[in-house]
Formats: sequence, structure tokens, C-alpha cells
Amino acid sequence: MDAASQSVPTEEMLVKALLQARSRTSLEKLGMHVSRYGLVVTLLLIGALKFTAGEAQGIQPLVASSPLMFWLYRVLSLQSVSNLIGVIEIVVAGLIALRPFSARLSFIGSMGAIVTFLLTVSFLLSTPGAMQFSHGFLLLGDAGQFLIKDLVLLGASIWTAAEARNAD
Repeated sequence: MDAASQSVPTEEMLVKALLQARSRTSLEKLGMHVSRYGLVVTLLLIGALKFTAGEAQGIQPLVASSPLMFWLYRVLSLQSVSNLIGVIEIVVAGLIALRPFSARLSFIGSMGAIVTFLLTVSFLLSTPGAMQFSHGFLLLGDAGQFLIKDLVLLGASIWTAAEARNAD
């Protein structure tokens, strides 16, 4: 075998690897946009719901049993606490959505989302019945089933923060 024929498989392998990398990059870009703007839409919708009486009552047991947030009901009314949380979620969503215009503002929004979802994930530990042992296994109760999705949203928030920070 001469040197030229030995390099052909290497060139083919490089072309194939390049095509796979481009494909992966497109898939990653799609995942990036779905993660970022899925997070934005989720925060907007959940934030808007906080302005309803039903949602204010729905979150009351979670917030009231939180060692980090219980005090809010001593300072504000049931609806005011919910409204405050809603405003924060909507502002955070707006900041994350600004990524095409400002990586720094998107980073700040993502950090706000991280704090938001760290708090809500902590409800798994502080809300009575959210997690319970049954037959030696840790199972999710009704509140836990509602809250567990926030673990994925926390991960998306961490990822969007890292991506926006690296872009600056």
C-alpha cells in the first residue's frame, strides 16, 4: 500500500465525523432553543397563574411549610405573596428570553430561575406528605408529584446560565 491509499480512509473518516458533528450541532442548537424558550414559556404561564385566587390558595401550603419562605405570610396577604412570586417569575422569564440581545441579562434571569427552582425543589423536603416512605421505598405524594418537574427546570436554568455566561 502506498501513502496515498492509506490516507483515503482517514479522509473519509474525517468527512464522516464532520457531518456527524454538524448534525449533532444542529440537534444541540434545537435542544438549546427548546430548553431556553420552554423555560421562558413555563415561567410566564406559571407566573401569570399566580395572579389567580385558586393558585394563591394552591401554593399556600407549600410556601407556609417552607423554612425559607413561611415568613412571607406574616408580612403580606395570601394573594400578595402569590402576586409577588408571579411578578418574579415573569421578570425572570423576560430576562432569560433576552438572550439574543443580551447574554448578561439572560444570565441574570437564569440565575433568578435557579434560585426559584432551588426554592421549589426544597418544598419536596419541607412540605408534609410530598415525599413519604412506603414499604421501605421513598415515594412521591401528591405535592411531590407536582413538584418533581422543577428538578428538570432547575437543570435547564443551570444550563441556560452557563451558556449565557460563556457567551459574554
